[in-house]
Amino acid sequence: MEELKRLIREVPDFPKPGILFYDLTTLLMDKSGLQKVIDGLTEEYQEQSIDKVVGIESRGFFFAPSLAYNLNTGFVPVRKKGKLPAETISASYELEYGEDILEMHKDAIQQDQRVLIVDDLIATGGTAAATAQMVRQLGGEVVALAFIVELEALNGVAKLDGYEVFSMLKY
Repeated sequence: MEELKRLIREVPDFPKPGILFYDLTTLLMDKSGLQKVIDGLTEEYQEQSIDKVVGIESRGFFFAPSLAYNLNTGFVPVRKKGKLPAETISASYELEYGEDILEMHKDAIQQDQRVLIVDDLIATGGTAAATAQMVRQLGGEVVALAFIVELEALNGVAKLDGYEVFSMLKY
């Protein structure tokens, strides 16, 4: 896992002063690193009978579709307000540096479907908790939430109490 950490660029003071941003685009550019991430997530969930993989905008989109493909299931995008064309449900959330609203198509998840939620990073846990709330609102079962990076000091996993959480790398 240290090999993967070396592939992640750390950008200080982005998007505002005092924030250390973990830029996974450098990991994505490395074919071996990208393969290790997708293969690791696939191995973690291949026996879980997942019906849908939900990816959170925007960096969750880098990983969730490939994982959905490997798990032989569908991909569901969760986007910021106003980006999806059909009828949606929404949930608000707080970031470590602001507040926003996420949306999901109202017909994206069916009753009792087993759902895996994927994002690149968990910081305060707000986006992940809001996404889990929408999945449950539509009648889905959140099997787990998977992240490439977890920022342990921000304790975002606490907002996901009761859910299985998997993080490949912890800082």
